[in-house]
Amino acid sequence: MDVTQLRERFRVDLAGLQAACEANYARLLRLLPDMRGGCGARRVALSQGEHLLGVLALEVIESCPYTTTLRVSQEHSLPWLPVPRLEVRVYHDARMAEVVGAENARRLHIRYPYPNAAMHQPDEKTQLNLFLGEWLSHCLSCGHELEPVI
Repeated sequence: MDVTQLRERFRVDLAGLQAACEANYARLLRLLPDMRGGCGARRVALSQGEHLLGVLALEVIESCPYTTTLRVSQEHSLPWLPVPRLEVRVYHDARMAEVVGAENARRLHIRYPYPNAAMHQPDEKTQLNLFLGEWLSHCLSCGHELEPVI
């Protein structure tokens, strides 16, 4: 028997992915409440004491009646840390936000065969949506405005 035949086929947890996308929508609404109305961008600083660790940049790159596409990236990251960049599609009628692109991958599949040439994990899309949720949650709990309010 072949090793690939012995390995159990990966199954997508659609309910879990949907829950993550719904939670991400709620988090994005708190960080960028006017995104549907065309609010262009927001930057949230993350720091420890006086040391700036990074800045979360949220930018509307496309706005349509029922969807908004955002670029979510980190500025001022540590020199040894790769800079994460995600493209997120927000579905206002379904109240969901899902990662549709990351780094060089413009279109993510729900499931990837493993191994593959691009080295994607079988559940790459789910992992990226969970990462977005953790990233946004951290910004909501520890982030602050970049410029002080006078």
